[in-house]
Amino acid sequence: MSRDEIFQKVQEVLVDALGADDDEVTPDATLMGDLGAESIDFLDIVFRLEKAFAIKVPREELFPAESLLNNPDLVSNGKLTEQGLAELRASVPHTDLTEFEKDPDINKLANLFTVNAIVNYIDGKINAA
Repeated sequence: MSRDEIFQKVQEVLVDALGADDDEVTPDATLMGDLGAESIDFLDIVFRLEKAFAIKVPREELFPAESLLNNPDLVSNGKLTEQGLAELRASVPHTDLTEFEKDPDINKLANLFTVNAIVNYIDGKINAA
């Protein structure tokens, strides 16, 4: 499946799950900030992605932030520690962390969940095999 085909399907899933317009679901759109997703929506998104692509998507693989935030070794003064950044890098290889690493404020974690990150994740899942 090509990257464009994956994007189209991801776009459809997000339009259906979030009630967003097609033109709002761009590669750089953030799920929470730009598309208005709430934490409860992530379960629905994961379910719809599994159905659309006929794959299993462990939620923590696609959206791992919760496990990081609850570990005091990984967060200090509202920012991810070096160990926290290392764990984040390892858990989301499908996500570009370049900007986030400059200021790893945990309040900015939600901005990492972009349409492009989902496309990268799905691409890796279905085209790696």
